[in-house]
Amino acid sequence: MSNLTFGIIKPDAVAAGNYGKIVDRILAAGFKIRGMKLIHQSKKQAEGFYAVHAERPFFGELTEFISSGPCVVLALEKENAVPAWRELMGATNPAEAADGTLRKDFAASIGENAVHGSDSEENAAIEIAYFFSKLELV
Repeated sequence: MSNLTFGIIKPDAVAAGNYGKIVDRILAAGFKIRGMKLIHQSKKQAEGFYAVHAERPFFGELTEFISSGPCVVLALEKENAVPAWRELMGATNPAEAADGTLRKDFAASIGENAVHGSDSEENAAIEIAYFFSKLELV
C-alpha cells in the first residue's frame, strides 16, 4: 500500500473550474489514478473524515468548507506516493508554496488551499478506505 496516497481537489478549486488542470498536473507528475470521483460531502461526512482534527480550533471552519460544494477524491499511485504528492501540492500556505506546486498555482489562502493530501502511509490507507471500496480501485 506504500505506493498509494489519497488526495482531494477541494471545493474552491472545483468551483473555479481548475480540477481538470489539476488532474492533468497529477498525471504529468507520473501518478496513476487508481480511483477518482466527484462527490459533495455532507457536513456529517466531513466531520467523520476530519475527526482526527475534532479538537483543533479550525475544525468547524474546515468541515464547513469541505462540505460547501463538490470536490474530487482521488486514490493516487506512484513510488513513494505520500511524499511525492505532498511535494506536488506544496506548502499549506500558498504564499509559501514553491513555484510550480498546485497550491502556488491554484490556492487562494491557507483555508482554501485547493488540495488535500495524506500525511502518512497509514492515514492514506484510512482516507482511501473512507471514500473508496476495493471495487472502485483499479
